[in-house]
Amino acid sequence: MKKISSVLLLGLLLGLTSFTKKSTPSDDGWIKLLDKNLSKWEMYLSYKHKDGYSGKLPTDANGKEIPPIGYNKNVNNMFTVIEENNEPVLKVSGEYYGCVFTKENFKNYRLKLKVKFGNKKWEPRTNKLMDAGVLYHSQGEAGVDYWRAWMLAQEFQVMEGHFGDYWNIANSAIDIRAYLPEGSMNAVADESQNFIPFGTNTENTGFCMRKMRAETPNNDWTEMELVCFEGKSLHIINGKVVMVLQNSRYFDGQKFQPLVEGKIQLQSEAAEVFYKDIKIKPINKLPAEFENYFK
Repeated sequence: MKKISSVLLLGLLLGLTSFTKKSTPSDDGWIKLLDKNLSKWEMYLSYKHKDGYSGKLPTDANGKEIPPIGYNKNVNNMFTVIEENNEPVLKVSGEYYGCVFTKENFKNYRLKLKVKFGNKKWEPRTNKLMDAGVLYHSQGEAGVDYWRAWMLAQEFQVMEGHFGDYWNIANSAIDIRAYLPEGSMNAVADESQNFIPFGTNTENTGFCMRKMRAETPNNDWTEMELVCFEGKSLHIINGKVVMVLQNSRYFDGQKFQPLVEGKIQLQSEAAEVFYKDIKIKPINKLPAEFENYFK
């Protein structure tokens, strides 16, 4: 049984607030999260992982454990804001595993952003698909996952050919409308199916494939939308719902606890990636156009 770390538990016991006074919505209710100074974000960097990484703490030539880079140390300009058509674009070099994460916690919202990959890849993914992700309901300390880079969270995958997949991060779990996995076949999301559990302390792995490929061809900008309301969520790619999820939670080593609010993390995962038009809108009910997905 995988138990939650004391560091993570301490972070989860700290009070969360949602949409504090720092967030000022525009006339249409949307709050822009990206500016040229990354003023609404912090960052965490762990390691420049190598081929053969097995989840263990990296060590030096003498076998001594190497500490992570840590919080708010922008080594090698891992995270920079550039301009495109007079609008800010977040460039993530991908050299180190880590993330930028919002200073605020959010609950019950619609999040929209646009994303595309660059050209650079790093070990241990030089011969693999380009990879990143949007992590939501992020709580506790960073570095509690397999890659020692992120907070406890749910992942909305950003990956070549796999925009919209689900991964659990650390000890999270969730239920997804999906076809049952069988043998070596992965589960595949589909709104026609019943909800089945994924993640820590469930009968299934922490991975589910999206319903279909909906990202923009030729690595042009792809719009992602995440809808979250009281533990329910929808992964939407270019306006198409590719996954329906509910009952967001985490396992504390003894029982499940709700995981329905937190920070938003944008991953750095050994690939160059660009994010723009990042905005969020608070909601007080599930939008009507999505209600039938949960009936």
